[in-house]
Amino acid sequence: MFRSRLLALAFPALLAAWLPAQAQLPAPVVSALRSTTIPEEALSAVVLRDNQTVLSHLADRPVHPASTMKLITTLVSLDVLGPVFRGRTELRSNGQVQGDTLKGDLVLRGGADIDFTTEALSTMLRSLRYQGIRRIDGNLVLDRQLFNPARADLGAPPFDESPESYYNVIPDALLLNKNMLQLDLRSTSGRLKIAALPEMDGVTVESDMRLVNGDCGNWDAGWQHPDVQTGADGRLRVMLHGTFPKNCVASESINVVDRQEYVGRMVRTAWSALGGTIDGSTIEGAAPSDAKLLAEHVSRALPELVRDTNKPSDNLLARTLFLSLGALAPDPVLGSRPLPGSLEPTLTRAQATVRTWLRAHGIDDTGLVLENGSGLSRIERVTPVQLAGVLLAGQRSNWAPEFQASMPIVAIDGTMRRRLHDSPAAGRARMKTGTLKNVVALAGYVPDASGRQCVVVAMINSDLVSNGRGRTVLDTLVDWVARMDGPQPAQPVQPVQPIQALSAAPALPAAQPVPATQP
Repeated sequence: MFRSRLLALAFPALLAAWLPAQAQLPAPVVSALRSTTIPEEALSAVVLRDNQTVLSHLADRPVHPASTMKLITTLVSLDVLGPVFRGRTELRSNGQVQGDTLKGDLVLRGGADIDFTTEALSTMLRSLRYQGIRRIDGNLVLDRQLFNPARADLGAPPFDESPESYYNVIPDALLLNKNMLQLDLRSTSGRLKIAALPEMDGVTVESDMRLVNGDCGNWDAGWQHPDVQTGADGRLRVMLHGTFPKNCVASESINVVDRQEYVGRMVRTAWSALGGTIDGSTIEGAAPSDAKLLAEHVSRALPELVRDTNKPSDNLLARTLFLSLGALAPDPVLGSRPLPGSLEPTLTRAQATVRTWLRAHGIDDTGLVLENGSGLSRIERVTPVQLAGVLLAGQRSNWAPEFQASMPIVAIDGTMRRRLHDSPAAGRARMKTGTLKNVVALAGYVPDASGRQCVVVAMINSDLVSNGRGRTVLDTLVDWVARMDGPQPAQPVQPVQPIQALSAAPALPAAQPVPATQP
């Protein structure tokens, strides 16, 4: 339970949020629920204003939050890691330079640098050439050891039917170009031409896709999961399958090349373009303790990464930040540095960091289920009251401007750009969206008609949310809050009973995924 003294000092509004589940819903919301046939018990919501609870409906029930879970990950990251935090990528070696030869292994060490691209890699390798190095007389060692396990993607079952899609990329500490292969597809009435970037040594893209008469706007209707074939000579052939419309142009990014092959071949391609050679093999390992720094790249500062996480609802960025909470500490000079080593899984350490932060802010974490911090999960659960507590903490955080600036502006940008254009919330409210096959959610800040800031959290877990019906209900609630004026009847604070275990909560459907970047 909450620590009452801490609550009284820090979050008086949050205590008022713990109300009976029978609180009456606004008439427009009830009407929207009836018109969409979504039952009232599928909706969990809370609205807070001026330290008063305006609305509380099943608000203490753990439900699936979808991508609104990213609000927890990003605010905790800002508070724990700080605004100058940056991920790092390093080139290191304990070998000696003799003439133009590095006598030893070259280690590429990952440090959760989400901005590590082909251009950044080329700049780092060019630094080696400026130091007079042309030949690497040793192996190329790829160091992903910052996260435990280093390769969580290996053996992981596909989350859904589109494992090649960007939103499904599982992070590691050394991702280059986010492991994506960018395709340009152009067809005539009888031929399909494919170009791929980045170019990698020994990797080609081919296709057995059939050209059909179809709508270019729906070109991916016939798309099938690509596969990678390895030849006897070690070359990789990416094969595209399915159908493609005639006389169309499209682009797609796919995650199909194993990241060990991806990074290793990219390093060799870029190094060769600079006139360099690597004698040894590409292996995975850890940088020796005495390895010296030869070149480095750092990501953008954390507030920029938080913005790029929340505005488009980027799962890979959210998951990388979540893992960083269990693996990295802020450093005012370097941007970040590894935490002391531990045999504990990085996810476990990150989950503990989040729970510690919640408790320090007087937020009871009973019933909270954390997995990867992005909401792209079938098991993550949070109560609207808990998420409202996070949003209240976000208002009081030293980094409140950065946090609020990361959230989509209603009817303006991010995943809210196409919604509520005719509402007074347009251009004023900042709301994080969440979407899975049977989940829709909204959470954020909505000014009422007199400009007073309201905290709004609403989630629907139901098989009936498809075809925009769930969004209609949630948008109706946001619009109601934005039009609200004058004091609302204050609901009485009642004694709080502990949340029961998840198994005792009302049954909810298991969340099924759709791309979480949908608006």
